[in-house]
Amino acid sequence: MSTEVKIRLDGLCVGMYISKLDRPWVDLPINMEGILVQSGEDIDFIKKYCNHVYIDTSKGSSASPVYWVSDDKQQGSKELHKYYDEAANKFTLVNKEEYETTSTLKEEYSVASDIHKDITQKITQTYDDLQQNNKFSVDSLKESVSKTVSSIIRNPVAFQFVMQLKKVDNYSYNHALATSVWCAQLGRTMGFDIESLNHLCLGGLLLDIGKTKIPWTLLTKKGSLTEAEIILLRSHVDQGIKLLIEHQDIPHEVIRMVATHHERADGSGYPLALKNDEIPVFGHIAGLIDSFDAMTSARPFEPRVLAPHDAISKLYSQRNKEFKTELMELFIQTVGLYPNGTLVELESGEVAVVVKINGLKRLRPTIMIITDKNKKPISDFISVDLAKPSNYKIKHDLAAGAYGIQMENLFL
Repeated sequence: MSTEVKIRLDGLCVGMYISKLDRPWVDLPINMEGILVQSGEDIDFIKKYCNHVYIDTSKGSSASPVYWVSDDKQQGSKELHKYYDEAANKFTLVNKEEYETTSTLKEEYSVASDIHKDITQKITQTYDDLQQNNKFSVDSLKESVSKTVSSIIRNPVAFQFVMQLKKVDNYSYNHALATSVWCAQLGRTMGFDIESLNHLCLGGLLLDIGKTKIPWTLLTKKGSLTEAEIILLRSHVDQGIKLLIEHQDIPHEVIRMVATHHERADGSGYPLALKNDEIPVFGHIAGLIDSFDAMTSARPFEPRVLAPHDAISKLYSQRNKEFKTELMELFIQTVGLYPNGTLVELESGEVAVVVKINGLKRLRPTIMIITDKNKKPISDFISVDLAKPSNYKIKHDLAAGAYGIQMENLFL
């Protein structure tokens, strides 16, 4: 399998192994057919003669996919993604597709539950394989991703319920799956075509794949990290790229999504401090989703969990800073300030579950009241559209399973 990548010269760094040039080696005043870049002088020398080079990632450091160049003659190469070239990096809505909900929540929930079980097993197996230095099955993941996207297209609400009700104990696996689902759902709102939704979903699963090469003691460490530990932890991005480029059947835009999910619009991210249109659209999406799910999940080193609307408020305060405003608005439209499946307590003391986000009236979703004010289950659930005049108001949201409520046993 080829480990050779064509890159622009501004992506050339010390530690990379140049295996091929854009011209014969005999055109250079050196007698060699390969060079390990050891200094800035080496880079300056190559820039005098070449416009791009090929690096072998099996013999040296990898380059961020930001600097990759398409080459149709290169064996195994793929066309660069249409959303990633210089013009298309400008953040604009795609709106190629308009999706209609074609199945009910009850119909789709059982299907989504089965898919959730399948994909959870596969992402768990993927992490286990990588931790044992084995390769993972891309085809297996793609099959589950396709099923997930199909479910989200039919009814985007169902998988949101599944994610709320079927949280697993392992943060890494749960975070990968939740990020994958949210990325695909945001892509649905944006009108991406099905191929792009599959890429978003697959990229979401693989964002933190490089963490399988980071010591577990560091991933679970409580308290502040040293500067050296921060550098090591952030290297999971590069580690992820190295793992993914070994698989020629992983789309380039998926690898770019992994490479840029910690970049931020204002340049405050890592590893390259890219800004705005330097970051591909999928990278913008992944960064926002990754942050949201991390804030709303219990992590080994940060057990404090923010309520969804608190997390969204915190993210919204970073609009036009870390995150683009138009993307933030679309995300809120997708998620709602109270995501579907969220338990909420009403000012009356009753408990309800959010079953529908009401467009621009984001603080007033449609709810299903499932307990009385004493938190006792009621036999006949009451559906209330808070966007319309009523006596009901949300006091605050609740953690899944609050008051011993198991929604699967109630009405799903």
